[in-house]
Amino acid sequence: MIQIPKGLKDVLPQDSYKWQYVEDVARKICKFFNVKEIRTPTFEHTELFKRSIGDETDVVSKEMYTFEDRAGRSLTLKPEGTACVARCFVENTLEANSLPLKMFYFTPVFRYEKPQAGRYREHHQFGVEVYGASDASMDYEVIRLAYEFLTALKIDGLQLRLNSIGCKTCRAEYNKVLKTYLEENLGSLCSTCRERFEKNPLRIIDCKVPGCKEVVASAPRIIDYICDDCKAHMGQLRDYLDVANIPYEMDPDIVRGLDYYNKTVFEFVTTALGAQGTVCGGGRYDGLVESVGGKSTPCVGFGLGLERLLLLMENLHLPFDNSAGVDVFVMSQNPAFVKDCMKIVSDLRNNGISADMDFTGRSLKAQFKYADKISAKYALVIGENEIANKQYAVKRLADGKIFETNADGLSDSLKRLCL
Repeated sequence: MIQIPKGLKDVLPQDSYKWQYVEDVARKICKFFNVKEIRTPTFEHTELFKRSIGDETDVVSKEMYTFEDRAGRSLTLKPEGTACVARCFVENTLEANSLPLKMFYFTPVFRYEKPQAGRYREHHQFGVEVYGASDASMDYEVIRLAYEFLTALKIDGLQLRLNSIGCKTCRAEYNKVLKTYLEENLGSLCSTCRERFEKNPLRIIDCKVPGCKEVVASAPRIIDYICDDCKAHMGQLRDYLDVANIPYEMDPDIVRGLDYYNKTVFEFVTTALGAQGTVCGGGRYDGLVESVGGKSTPCVGFGLGLERLLLLMENLHLPFDNSAGVDVFVMSQNPAFVKDCMKIVSDLRNNGISADMDFTGRSLKAQFKYADKISAKYALVIGENEIANKQYAVKRLADGKIFETNADGLSDSLKRLCL
């Protein structure tokens, strides 16, 4: 038997309705916010991720699936969605559209890392990207969208954590202060953070290695060194969140893991399962488009892992709308009425009612069991009397209640019952 590669997971037919439910909620929220869908390829030129995410990040240096095609070009399975959207924005001259341009996506992403609950080597992201608006009101709009989405899924214990990591100007000044502090403790840092020390010391704040966490516990934080412009931007965002009654906490430890972030960074975390866990993360990345060859364009957005979100919802015993079950299961009392069942099923489908029937010659009892297993809402049994009298009994499987109808009014009756 050939087994699935390590770190991957199948989505089985009996579970796909959970994915569909979450995606439907996301699409509905995005429609309310006038956010349009974008789709980008599964792999890109490796250079895209090196230039946008950063050579020193764990994603680029340790986790990417990179290969050469037959022409010797270096290609990489996308490790995240944001850089791909930036490339698409530049290549297709989307700045010619009316800005701001608000986009969302569902996409598979690939990272070679240790598999764990809710995180696989291929997982899926729901992301939102907004291009062309520098004002803090757009940061608020993106945060509000994420908040509305998670709230619609009934996830309790949500907390918004907020920080500013400044712009190029104030970050350069902060890096000097941080490096001065870290210099005395270089020997206590992990090898990765010693490499980061010269190129991007800010990312040391985000390291999860216990020794590094101990070193940075007393390190200066960038929120105390941001320039007046960045302070004003964060102040405006906080005002908007206060007016909207969206609770938040300032968290100077949030820096996010990718190099393209600047100014606003945020995470939604939950304590609903006891230990704090991040559900969604995002922020502003005004230099991203320029880093991949485009014009300077302000950007803000977020991303979240769907597998992790689904695991959280399952552990919280949250409801999933399982409306994917068939509306009507049409049953034949014996093989002589299979053609009649086929015609009824076809007529119901043509009238907008989802319908199915048995194709395996099951007994009537077995057909009822099968209808229950596929979550059919109603059962319609076809036999000699039903055909002769053109009168049908429709059984609601949830409680066994019977509804009588005639052949001519069957579709209308079932529409009233099912819709």
